[in-house]
Amino acid sequence: MQSRVRQEHIEQPLIYQAQITALTAGCFKDPFSFLGPHKVNSESYEVRCFLPGAKTVSVVLDSLTVPAHRQGQSDLFVATIQTESAPEYKLDVNYEQGGEQQYDEYSFVSTLDEQAMYLFNEGSLEHAYKHFGAHFTDQQGVQGVRFVVWAPNAASVSVIGDFNYWQRSRHFMRFHPASGVWELFIPALKVDQCYKFAITTLSGEVLEKADPFAFKMQQAPGTASVLQCIKAEVHLDKHALANRAKRNSIDAPISIYEVHVGSWQRQDNNRYLTWRELADCLIPYTKELGFSHLQLMPISEYPFDGSWGYQPVGLFAPTSRYGSFEDFVYFVNQCHQANLGVILDWVPGHFPSDPHGLHCFDGTHLYEHADIRQGFHPDWNTYIYNYDRAEVRSFLIANAMYWLHEFGIDGLRVDAVASMLYLDYSREEGQWVANQYGGRENLGAIECLKQVNMRCYANNPGIMMVAEESTAWPGVTRQVDHDGLGFGYKWNMGWMNDSLHYMQRDPLYRAHHHHEMTFSMVYAYSENYILPLSHDEVVHGKRSLIEKMPGDDWQKFANLRAYYAFMWAHPGKKLLFMGAEIAQRNEWNHDQSLDWHLLEHISHRGVQQTIKELNELYRNTPALYEQDTTPAGFAWLDSNNAKQSIFSFIRYAKQADDFVIVISNLTPQVYHDFIVGVPKAGDYQVIFNTDKQDYFGSGVEVTGEVNQTISTQMTLSHGFKQSLSISLPGLATIYLKKVNHES
Repeated sequence: MQSRVRQEHIEQPLIYQAQITALTAGCFKDPFSFLGPHKVNSESYEVRCFLPGAKTVSVVLDSLTVPAHRQGQSDLFVATIQTESAPEYKLDVNYEQGGEQQYDEYSFVSTLDEQAMYLFNEGSLEHAYKHFGAHFTDQQGVQGVRFVVWAPNAASVSVIGDFNYWQRSRHFMRFHPASGVWELFIPALKVDQCYKFAITTLSGEVLEKADPFAFKMQQAPGTASVLQCIKAEVHLDKHALANRAKRNSIDAPISIYEVHVGSWQRQDNNRYLTWRELADCLIPYTKELGFSHLQLMPISEYPFDGSWGYQPVGLFAPTSRYGSFEDFVYFVNQCHQANLGVILDWVPGHFPSDPHGLHCFDGTHLYEHADIRQGFHPDWNTYIYNYDRAEVRSFLIANAMYWLHEFGIDGLRVDAVASMLYLDYSREEGQWVANQYGGRENLGAIECLKQVNMRCYANNPGIMMVAEESTAWPGVTRQVDHDGLGFGYKWNMGWMNDSLHYMQRDPLYRAHHHHEMTFSMVYAYSENYILPLSHDEVVHGKRSLIEKMPGDDWQKFANLRAYYAFMWAHPGKKLLFMGAEIAQRNEWNHDQSLDWHLLEHISHRGVQQTIKELNELYRNTPALYEQDTTPAGFAWLDSNNAKQSIFSFIRYAKQADDFVIVISNLTPQVYHDFIVGVPKAGDYQVIFNTDKQDYFGSGVEVTGEVNQTISTQMTLSHGFKQSLSISLPGLATIYLKKVNHES
């Protein structure tokens, strides 16, 4: 039977007092049970709409308009439609400023994916960002935005924004009790409109929270999320995927340039460079210096500049400090075209206490652990995720997957892994709670990290997951099915600490601390290591790398160049923080550009040239990178020459006849006729010498030959039948390579 529709003019008394009171108060848990079209009897529907500020409201159907009657002095309007089936309609609403036609949000059915919600509650929803947050979509033929948020303990949740004058009594969300999720479709919204969730807690407190899954957020002091239309993910073709896998391989020459985007370089007025400007200058600069990867300190939106990004609030939102979402996509694409790997710093270990953030999100400890002994970080005054909660695991897994899958980046460097692994991290006795077995391991965090790594590697072939882990936790880079954490690489914090302690000492006393430069080889193959000289080593009074070096100015630069060359020859991939390549004298300051004017001086240009040539040599010398993780790639010539503070060793490629002799003399004393044993007889060439005059060195040449070649002599040394007699510059590192095929 066809629907019969006619106009209804009967004035209605105030009959919904309880609902009006709740709606006016902005607390209504089940709006779809009352608002929108509801069947009254077999022949009529009642359309109820709550529209604060409306003067008059009419229901517009195909062939007629039905006036809706205000209930008393409230903002509830009710119209009765004579029809046997649910009507399709719009609302004609007149406000003080004028009128408009709009769709009724409560006439749309739910489109929530219940299977996805099951996986979210299970802790395995890898693409949760496609289901949660704010998404532009077409629903029942109408364009609009679907909002979805997890807040299981809220009494009511509303979408508020500049499109409804931030009124929490306007857009109440539908609650799904099984999953604890709230949902609402709002038609006719536009890109870049601001919004939040107004959450009424069980105690009646109203919290205004940013969207945890927002793709864009306001810059501080603004705290709102911003509607963003996300295009299709960055597509990597077979060639790009093959390149990614090749440059991230365990036997690849990986050299990483770590950058804080906001202070690498600035405009004259101290303005940040945009992503597009950075694409024009940072990418070519990084490539010119020969780095294989660019590692960006955290770019997820964060309110406090002084946190450097390590206290993020918008984990899915590239910070708008440097431009739009599309600008960041452009930057990543330019990196791909330049065959430059991109690694992002990722912070799953803690989050800040900003009131619009995750803390007490629905009035309860939803994302953080309720016990302060497990849920609060005393060092950073931040909150720690509750890794035992399945939905929190889904949130973190999805965030890692988002950056890898949507942008096609090379990998994630996971911050502060040690703080996640240990329940007693930075806590005194009585300030922590043991796990169920009485141990100090955070079992939930361990499982979360394993799941993140397994799923990221399975879904994104050829990536690299890097752990900043500062303890001796076993198996960080071991596969999960072999009882490891599943990372691809681990920062070698032990090497960094020991070698920097050694290099800061006056050469007069280095002989007594010789082991600080050799101890790293005791455990060099226990993990897949990256040797980091990161931002953490040049802040908080630690001084810049050049100022850590002892001696007068010439000696400082000689020490630093020798140290860099020792590092590039040592087993392990390389990471250098910006500014270190120009020997910046001041500590890093996030509020200003690097001191690029220093390149006016030959001493600073010499360090930059040293890094450039080290990277070029590293990239073209398989012996320096192919066998970082196996003992076959390294052999000491002399690890015990403490008296002279000289270190000598051999690096081998997979082809055993391809090797490099490395000698570091870390005192100012020049040694002539220095004898070093070599495994093969023949001619050797000096392929690198940090004492070159071009680098601001003293110009001591290893051999008198113009082409810097030297032949072996049949003199037993270092366990070999043949040896070389060379001049060894002071405070220098040299590389020698066999250049003929004599045996």
